[in-house]
Amino acid sequence: MQDNQQVGYAIDTKRPLAVRALRRSNVRKKITEYLFDISPSGSYTSEIAYHTKTTPTNVLGALRGMGTRYKKEESLLNLQIIEQVIDTTTSPIKIYRITEFGKELMDLIKDRQ
Repeated sequence: MQDNQQVGYAIDTKRPLAVRALRRSNVRKKITEYLFDISPSGSYTSEIAYHTKTTPTNVLGALRGMGTRYKKEESLLNLQIIEQVIDTTTSPIKIYRITEFGKELMDLIKDRQ
C-alpha cells in the first residue's frame, strides 16, 4: 500500500514539471502527441522523427536529454511521460511508447486548448 502512495506522490510532484517541459519544447509535445495517437503501440526513433517532422537527434534529445538544449531532468523518459521497451524479437531495438501518466497529461493539455 505504501508503494502505491509513493508512486502517486512521485507523479503528483512531477506533473507540474512535465506540463512545463511540454510547454517549453515543441519537439517534446509533438513526440508525446504522436505516441498518444498511436497508443498502445510504440515507435522507434527514426519513425518518430519522420512523423513529427524533426531529426532523430532532436527526438533522442527530447526523449533522453542531451546537453543544455534538452536537459536530462526535463526529458520525457525522466519525467515518466514516455517509457522505453526493448524489442528482442529480431534484433534489439528500442521502442518508445506513452505511459498512463503521459496519457493523463495529454488529456489535460488537450482539454485546455
